[in-house]
Amino acid sequence: MALEKRQRDPSTKKEAGKKDEPKKATDKKAEGKKAAAKKDTAKKAKAAKSESKAPKKEGAKKPAAKKEPAKKEAPKPKVKPAPLVVRASSRYVRVAPRKARLVADQVRGLHIDKARALLQFSPRGAARDIGKLIESAAANAENNHDLVADEMRVLEITVDEGPTLRRYRPRALGRATPINKRTSHIAVALSPEEDV
Repeated sequence: MALEKRQRDPSTKKEAGKKDEPKKATDKKAEGKKAAAKKDTAKKAKAAKSESKAPKKEGAKKPAAKKEPAKKEAPKPKVKPAPLVVRASSRYVRVAPRKARLVADQVRGLHIDKARALLQFSPRGAARDIGKLIESAAANAENNHDLVADEMRVLEITVDEGPTLRRYRPRALGRATPINKRTSHIAVALSPEEDV
């Protein structure tokens, strides 16, 4: 209640106004001091500039500033150019990826002549398709990149799964069992044999 009376009473407002007046006066004094300080710093800066522009006297020497030793840049590692890669791919090959990967793992990293010999005498069905693909990549190397096909090696060979053809086979008692005819996407990358 006492707070409410003070707020409503006009005499209390006048007293509050008198209290604020000394604060305003001190604020004005502080502002005047700040402005004077700014002027002083501006004058000092101008004086420093004029001294630096003035010609130097021969007799007066400025103390030599210590120079930091030049930082030596670390030698950049020499980046070897990427080896030339010749690619060939065959898609929707009618062989299961699991079976084709067994043959692909055997020829990965081999010289092309050794890979041809291995595939020619392999009993697996996927060997014929992978052999054809490697021959195609060798032909690409000769015709498109002017490389010698017999000096290539199998850099990469990947076998990815293609779409599955779903078929059904009739069985006893009126049932039908699914047959999945899987397909593969095979990709080969050859590169020139490196002299070791």
